[in-house]
Amino acid sequence: MALVEREPLALPSGTGPAVVSEPLGVFTRPHTKTGWRSWVSTVDHKKIGIMYGVTALFFFFVGGIEATLIRIQLAQPNGNVLSAGVYNQVYTMHGVTMVFLVVMPMAAAFANYLLPLQVGARDVAFPRLNALSYWIFLFGGLFLNSSWFIGGGGPDCGWFCYAPNSGVTFSPTHGVDFYALGLQIAGVASLIGSVNLIVTVLNMRAPGMTLFRMPVFTWMQLVVQFLLLFSLPVITVALFLLSFDRTFGSNFFNIAQGADPLLWQHLFWIFGHPEVYILILPSFGIVSEIIPVMSRKPIYGYPFMVFSGIAIGFMRSEEHTSELQSLAYLVCRLLLEKK
Repeated sequence: MALVEREPLALPSGTGPAVVSEPLGVFTRPHTKTGWRSWVSTVDHKKIGIMYGVTALFFFFVGGIEATLIRIQLAQPNGNVLSAGVYNQVYTMHGVTMVFLVVMPMAAAFANYLLPLQVGARDVAFPRLNALSYWIFLFGGLFLNSSWFIGGGGPDCGWFCYAPNSGVTFSPTHGVDFYALGLQIAGVASLIGSVNLIVTVLNMRAPGMTLFRMPVFTWMQLVVQFLLLFSLPVITVALFLLSFDRTFGSNFFNIAQGADPLLWQHLFWIFGHPEVYILILPSFGIVSEIIPVMSRKPIYGYPFMVFSGIAIGFMRSEEHTSELQSLAYLVCRLLLEKK
């Protein structure tokens, strides 16, 4: 059989300019930038975690100023540093700032920075959504505090904003309106972040990283994300009802028109009680990571610690079964009265 010689295949040498075709628009992969633009446009989970932490520290400073004003007012009897109305506003904004704008985003900072590293993922499941959740949170926090300048003062109904104190009769300024809309915006950010982190932990673990090989901090954060996922829609509904009462004259919490203010308390605490563990479980996880490292010993009772965290989240949700029953009773009673 005769051998036929062919010319070798000509390949580019690589010395000329490379032609790279990339899709345009939102499908273009993000490129590395430097300077402040790298922070504004980043989708890196580490940078986003750092931005969450810095923002939480900024609002911690704001909440500290509000706490200082409160203590100065109470330093002596009949203090006149703040008027009664301004004191109520500062008291309310201090609570809202510390709960929603300091502790929750600080936990999100640790979660964004550490969770992908601990499960062996390159990044979170949805990097752009992760960046979006941070910027929505920042806008919600700034919008909430802008009520001092463009809303006639801050909300003055307490961080829990019980009805009827949150109504137009007792809170005629727009502070409560800013409270309701600002927390709705911040809640959207937390909801997006919770879905993102849940998908990351469940679907993007490295090979061999089973659920019961995950660090305790990852487990605690996973429980927290599920608590956020199921509790935030409830407070969102309550805030929408409050906004409709104040803006459109609806009748969800107005006692004079036959409504029941306990409806707000049920809705708020269906969210508020899990919120306590949303705030504390990340700290449990952090302590459970630091002590074994510093003592150079493996953590004792790892399965029991994991199951206790899961049990805390589950029981805090189930604890409100009676409240849900009371809520259903109130709604049915209001509907029957309308007929």
